[in-house]
Amino acid sequence: MPKIKSHFVCNQCGAISPKWVGKCPECGSWNSFTEEIIDKKEDKNQSTPKNISIKKLSSISGIEVDRFITGIKEFDQVLGGGLVKGSVILIGGEPGIGKSTIMLQISAILTNEKKKVIYFSGEESYSQIKIRADRLGIGNIELDIVSTNSFENIQEILKSNFYDYAIIDSIQTFYSEEISSAAGTVSQIKHITHNLVEIAKSIGTTIFIIGQVTKEGSIAGPKVLEHLVDTVLYFEGDYNRGIRILRSVKNRFGPTNEVGFFEMSDKGLKEISYKELLISSSNFSGRALTSIMEGTRFFLVEVESLVTPTFFNFSKRIANGFDLNRLNMIAAILEKRGGLNISNHDIYLSIAGGLKINEPAADLAISASLISAFKNTPLPESSIFIGEVSLTGEVRQVSNLKNRINEALKLNIKNIFAPGKLDEKDLNFYSINNILDLIKYL
Repeated sequence: MPKIKSHFVCNQCGAISPKWVGKCPECGSWNSFTEEIIDKKEDKNQSTPKNISIKKLSSISGIEVDRFITGIKEFDQVLGGGLVKGSVILIGGEPGIGKSTIMLQISAILTNEKKKVIYFSGEESYSQIKIRADRLGIGNIELDIVSTNSFENIQEILKSNFYDYAIIDSIQTFYSEEISSAAGTVSQIKHITHNLVEIAKSIGTTIFIIGQVTKEGSIAGPKVLEHLVDTVLYFEGDYNRGIRILRSVKNRFGPTNEVGFFEMSDKGLKEISYKELLISSSNFSGRALTSIMEGTRFFLVEVESLVTPTFFNFSKRIANGFDLNRLNMIAAILEKRGGLNISNHDIYLSIAGGLKINEPAADLAISASLISAFKNTPLPESSIFIGEVSLTGEVRQVSNLKNRINEALKLNIKNIFAPGKLDEKDLNFYSINNILDLIKYL
């Protein structure tokens, strides 16, 4: 019996090694190599080179991207204005966060618009999908469903019957007979996704691919999976409150970092206003508002902090939704440049609504929140803080300040704390050019 040959593949970047190694030499990931059987079959994709033409960019006429508006405004916003024909969309998220739910809801909208939609499920049986659809109130839609784990079945159906939209749920559960490794391995995921992209581009079917995420928060499989598709969407969520945040991290047909807000209910995911999610009407110490930018969208978020004396030798720092290293840096700036003795205090920081932010424009709001919590004094009502704090204690201007302020004005916020100068009627602008200016005003 001939010896079975195998190699090891990194499940993060797809690098190949003849033997197992602890750290990937390509991407630096630890314990990411898994063994795979080498496929001895001849490469069936070998073909003679095709005739290609070289064109000047100036001679190519541009075309408008044809989009379909689903009617779910938050979903269309994240996609950049709607679904693009022939695109491949990857939706990632933790189990139970609502990926299959929103796909069924979108399927109902598409079928009601007389679009041909097919749903391939590798995880659930026909009866399980029917139960979910009945719970959502869409059990009678004209949706084609196939419960299979074979990619060859998917390929044959899509090539022999034209569908406007196809849903693959989920990519880790399907396998191709052309690859000898098990379903969910790097080779299987790459091979299946590559062929799905070719099908979408050749026949014009828009394909949704659902992918699970790892415990590190990335989509299971190599990073090259995200490079193959046109759009990558991530579901983030606060399970305790039923809040779901849909974020685009890649979009070839629109801006990235767009976000949409949803709430999980017994009838599925429904749109909500971010004002209901992120802003509280109470006014306690340690609470501050700031304006951040995600993609082309501006919205306000609430920063909450608690500063209390420590009873241990070392103070504790905990940040939820914000970079812990940046929080430590801001605390050090307040102590060194602002003269606040907070080194012997525990600091707890949280971004309301389970949102994660990393924009420097929130630095001033973080500083104001910490000062307010340390002094146990509420900040002025109807106030917003916008600015980046440097290591010297200087507060720097951020981009799109007027757009951020305009978003604040929609919520009747009149007190603006930001660097520089601004002459606007009906608002009070406080010029904060140094961290000492902030402490003085507060």
